[in-house]
Amino acid sequence: MNPINEVHVRDPGLVVLDVAAADDATAPAFQHLLADRWATATAEHTIRDAGEPGVRLRCYLDLRQPVGSDDSAHVPPQVFTEVQR
Repeated sequence: MNPINEVHVRDPGLVVLDVAAADDATAPAFQHLLADRWATATAEHTIRDAGEPGVRLRCYLDLRQPVGSDDSAHVPPQVFTEVQR
């Protein structure tokens, strides 16, 4: 995977998530669950690293912008306070 770009984590509530999974169906399924809950820039395909088991993908989340219709999709502000420390 490429290094994380500073712009993707410059503010509290921005998350870069590297996912490792057993196969090409599991990682995107997990990513889809995240996208149902938060504003997410999704990866279009998984990556296989030579000599490493499974597949990987990277997605970017903005926890400040919940998109789920459920009120529980809102992340409390104290999460962002903890991230800043």
